[in-house]
Amino acid sequence: MAETKYKNTKHVGVLSEGSKGWRKELDLISWNECVPEDDIRD
Repeated sequence: MAETKYKNTKHVGVLSEGSKGWRKELDLISWNECVPEDDIRD
């Protein structure tokens, strides 16, 4: 199985923050050296 590579190309910002400190963030991520795309994660 091939290794998955990623690069965080730009941190856009924090969308929300929970009472326990968890943050939902929007970043632009390049997966396997392709064109960067939106990535929303906790």
